[in-house]
Amino acid sequence: MTDVNILVCDDDKEIVDAIGIYLENEGYQIFKAFHGLEAIELIAKHEIHLIIMDIMMPKMDGIRATMKIREENNIPLIMLSAKSEDYDKILGLNIGADDYITKPFNPLELIARVKSQLRRYTTLGSLEAKTDVYQTGGLVIDDESKSVTVDGEQVHLTPVQYKILTFLTANAGRVFSIEEIYEKVWNEPSFRPENTVTVHIRKIREKIEINPKEPKYLKVVWGIGYKIEKI
Repeated sequence: MTDVNILVCDDDKEIVDAIGIYLENEGYQIFKAFHGLEAIELIAKHEIHLIIMDIMMPKMDGIRATMKIREENNIPLIMLSAKSEDYDKILGLNIGADDYITKPFNPLELIARVKSQLRRYTTLGSLEAKTDVYQTGGLVIDDESKSVTVDGEQVHLTPVQYKILTFLTANAGRVFSIEEIYEKVWNEPSFRPENTVTVHIRKIREKIEINPKEPKYLKVVWGIGYKIEKI
């Protein structure tokens, strides 16, 4: 991808400027915002390929801004916060964040996460499709248009949710552990991936199942992992 535009949103100008310097050194074009409303305005005016979003900000915080963005846009989003508790991480993932990093952070780690998200956004990598369409029952994934439908109804997924679902559907009937899903989708060794994968799986089930309590497509195999049912 050329001319990659990254939006950095944080109410701390020094943090925004510092992140901007690191990303510009990697060749990315940087857009800066200092609260959620400003971020939403920039997304409406410019083609943004990735967002780095702080949680605690004035006027509109990162949680509300992410929820608003996710109403219309599936841009990869990395949530940034001084908070390290699992609750904040799970909340961020639940409302649509694709990744999460806590302050203070290693700039090299942030750059690595940015590059990882951009790779997943632009290509399926190791999950590159042998066909353009995956289907099981009423669940259809059109990989050319990156669209998902269930019984003809459009389903809106984040890039990470899409990649998980595509991977499982391409291997329908096979059971994968949390560690296997993480390594295939994130394309890196797994380290305590339970919360990250479980939250994404739950959100996928909420979106594709008519009754998430009695799932038709995405099944939990207790003590082993997850699978997409062959129908």
